[in-house]
Amino acid sequence: MLIPFGAAGIGVLGLAGWTAWVARKAEELVPVDGRFVDVAGARLHVVELGPRDVEGAAIVMIHGLMGQLRNFSHSLAGRLAHDHRVILVDRPGWGHSHLTGARPDLAGQARMIAELIAQLGLERPLVVGHSMGGAVTLALALAVPERIGGIALIAPLSQVAERLPPVFRGLMTPPGLRELLSWTLAVPAALARARRNAVAVFAPDPVPADFATAGGGALSARPQAYQMGSFEVNMATRAMQAMVPRYGEIAMPVSILFGRGDRVLDPAQHGERTAAEIAGARLTLVDGGHMLPVTHPEQTEAWLRSILAADKRVDRQAIAD
Repeated sequence: MLIPFGAAGIGVLGLAGWTAWVARKAEELVPVDGRFVDVAGARLHVVELGPRDVEGAAIVMIHGLMGQLRNFSHSLAGRLAHDHRVILVDRPGWGHSHLTGARPDLAGQARMIAELIAQLGLERPLVVGHSMGGAVTLALALAVPERIGGIALIAPLSQVAERLPPVFRGLMTPPGLRELLSWTLAVPAALARARRNAVAVFAPDPVPADFATAGGGALSARPQAYQMGSFEVNMATRAMQAMVPRYGEIAMPVSILFGRGDRVLDPAQHGERTAAEIAGARLTLVDGGHMLPVTHPEQTEAWLRSILAADKRVDRQAIAD
């Protein structure tokens, strides 16, 4: 009985070693772009773009599940950085951000982003959240409304998901098992399914040929990404159940952008329903899928600029009054 056990142990060690090698290669392909800011519970990787002394609100961008900040810098952030201060951040546990404490739920991540905003001296920025980053942005609006001027949600997770999108079902593993899988089978499976999964997330839009590097996609093939992804899909239902009944408390400007062809999150459930539950929220639908910041940067930029322009008009009217 010792021989099979020994062979199994060698196999596990071999997979773990190979997984570590793949993770290092992924980090070589997508190296650190910015600097690190320490907040309670995490060391956040932050990229700052655009002029610091420009008039108007800064823009903070928060990425989604299995993503990182290059999801925004691939096509969108540079367009806005010509005349706005733009802050991109790897969410706690994602990209190059490191956790120094327990994995945070949505409220915990919101507290970390709020601390980052305070440390950077941002005056009521517009916070942009994509997908799971949209859920974090909503948590931020509920927790510290005085810190932010408005929120812009791109294909956000904003309701209790009735079922997990098929592309993420492999993340539904409990603690203990997720750590074992992350160092053995998860990374080989992610690489084997990389193309198919990317097509599923981007559909009906095409996947950019450079997304693995310029879009940061390669960093999802690491054990820490699987662990954090598994934690978040298991945590999300409970967290959203606590948040959704409080949407009536949100009094700041809220705008939502969805692709009509989104195959990850339902625009009717996460767009129309949420817009109806938040007073004054505005929903915009465009042709496209889930990854609008990458695949439709012109439309996403125009949408964001319309929000910023509306906020400026409100500020000028308030001063005049």
